Amino acid sequence: MKAYTLASVLILVAGSAFAAGSGDHSHDEGLAVGQPGNAAEVDRTVEIEMMETDSGMAFEPSELEVEEGETIRFAVTNTGYLEHEIVFGTEESNLAHMAEMAGMDQMDHDDPNALSLAPEEEGELIWTFSNAGTFQFACLIPGHMQAGMHGPITVN
Repeated sequence: MKAYTLASVLILVAGSAFAAGSGDHSHDEGLAVGQPGNAAEVDRTVEIEMMETDSGMAFEPSELEVEEGETIRFAVTNTGYLEHEIVFGTEESNLAHMAEMAGMDQMDHDDPNALSLAPEEEGELIWTFSNAGTFQFACLIPGHMQAGMHGPITVN
């Protein structure tokens, strides 16, 4: 009986560790803010700069306004000296994701609504905004959102 109990506990622990995975973070559920866009259907390009400032951390521009159904190529540059990311979501989903990230040593994003960049790195994110409303873009690296790295996305 003791051997059976020990084996059951080991299987349970191993299964839990496997289910927890590494720090890799991926979601397949639909997002209120939209979905990945098709490069062949881009309506316009918006340049975004991520940086540190004397008063904290910031995105430039600090807010975005788009039309429902619009597909945008975001050309993103990290001009700062720290790693930064941009994540599209609702304020609630970004706050929940940020809290989850705070509990992990390292989290690699492979979410379609996120882009992480090292200092002086450039990248792009193509996104279709399929729902009207107010959403948010933010850097969810611990401390960055609190330092000012977030802004509204208004989808008309």
